[in-house]
Amino acid sequence: MELGRLEYLQALVTEFQVTDSPEAKEQVLANLANFAYDPKNYEYLRQLQVLDLFLDALTEDNESLVEFAIGGLCNLCLDKTNKDYILEANGVEPIINCLSSSNEETVMSAVTTLMYLTTTQSRQQTTALPVVECMLRFSLSASRRLSNLATIFLEDYCTPLQVEEAKNLSKHTAVGIPLPKD
Repeated sequence: MELGRLEYLQALVTEFQVTDSPEAKEQVLANLANFAYDPKNYEYLRQLQVLDLFLDALTEDNESLVEFAIGGLCNLCLDKTNKDYILEANGVEPIINCLSSSNEETVMSAVTTLMYLTTTQSRQQTTALPVVECMLRFSLSASRRLSNLATIFLEDYCTPLQVEEAKNLSKHTAVGIPLPKD
């Protein structure tokens, strides 16, 4: 059975790479993101370079591909090996860019992924001033899910000083990352 799993995942990756159909790409990426839930698949997904596939898809213009890619990364980064890989592959910046998505699912996954990726080494990047400022705005969102998640981020991942600094900064600027549409 194990061999079948690897072959099936390989077939999905190949289909993603060769198809020209945006719908097929979305379907395949959604399937891969779902497989990323199961720790049994982590080794296979690493072997097939699915983490790179997800990271690359974060910069796609197709919002569905971005949503499934960040969802897959969110599922994978609970694993230390995957987390380290994402951090070493400079994955934090494209994940931060997902915070400006108009798709709430993409934003929720991006916030959660930043939480999972926060380590003593990565904290400076995952809780950079623009991120904290963005979380302050999200904490005021009409979406309870988003405001609760942003509040947890601010309370558990940021220092009171970082939050204060971001509050002071946002008093002086009107531009920023927009809230996602409901």
